[in-house]
Amino acid sequence: MPETVELTFREALQQSMLECMERDENVLIMGEDIGRYQGTFKVTRDIFTKYGRKDNRYNMRVLDTPITEAGFAGIATGAAMAGLRPIVEFMTMSFSILALDQIINHTAKIHYMSNGVVKCPIVFRGPGGAAKQLSAQHSHSMEGWFAHVPGLKVVAPATPQDVYGMMKTAIDDDNPVIFYENPGLYGIKGNVLTDPDMRTPFGKAQILREGKDLSLIGYSRMTHVNLAAAEILEKDGLSVEVVDVRSLLPLDTETIYASVRKTHRAVVVYEDWRSGGFGAEIASRIGEDCFDDLDAPVARVGGLNVPMPYARVLELQCIPDENDVVAAVRKLR
Repeated sequence: MPETVELTFREALQQSMLECMERDENVLIMGEDIGRYQGTFKVTRDIFTKYGRKDNRYNMRVLDTPITEAGFAGIATGAAMAGLRPIVEFMTMSFSILALDQIINHTAKIHYMSNGVVKCPIVFRGPGGAAKQLSAQHSHSMEGWFAHVPGLKVVAPATPQDVYGMMKTAIDDDNPVIFYENPGLYGIKGNVLTDPDMRTPFGKAQILREGKDLSLIGYSRMTHVNLAAAEILEKDGLSVEVVDVRSLLPLDTETIYASVRKTHRAVVVYEDWRSGGFGAEIASRIGEDCFDDLDAPVARVGGLNVPMPYARVLELQCIPDENDVVAAVRKLR
């Protein structure tokens, strides 16, 4: 029975996967340290408690894998082609780099190459982006890389409600889905309408704050940065609209364009490196398709084009915050 409860982003994600595993015995989860260790960010804690084995016997529902991303991405792809619905957790999405051949050349292509005969229902998920002092090799924002690949779907929810509903949609999808979870969101809380039948559709952005002077467009953790910036700018007398993209591939340009055509100014905010990040794609599309509606050039706020430092004071300089967004907005005035 549907009910509204307060959950953290992590708890909403856990509950969503658990409900899907309870409904369909073909749903399984695999990855590094997801079993007895319960995941690097403890996302699989409740799943292991219910489905995991405390001994070393084989268990198909919760599979601890060796440190071989290409290997278990390939195993999951084969399992999906055979009719299972695997959820693959990368310890960090930075490690998905080691599985790019499997994901891009096989997982994303098999439906097309088989003329639609073979389906590949698989979810690749895990923490992506900066956490806290994870340094240069564990802080990549990979969503833009994957959103470049036909055959994949890429989503990046920002709220407990959306991670709950979008994970269910991802598991049900017969196509491979990249499910991007910024580690800075795992602890945030929000009211979640829980319902085993709830699904949040892909390809649908949402307006989290109405405004008339400027549109702030982002996804994942940057949505919260944009909301904070909008509060600051309100004190300047600016009415700022905040668009949460949520789904990168497919991308809801209709909602984005409608916002820009209303406010006539746009700033796109993303944590990924500013050069070549997915926010650059959004900005480019706005510039091409809404040129006559713009009163100023489309602005971008992205991460610094440097490897992520370990020192916290330097790390914070590389990640956009609300002050960076406010500064970009004021340049447009």
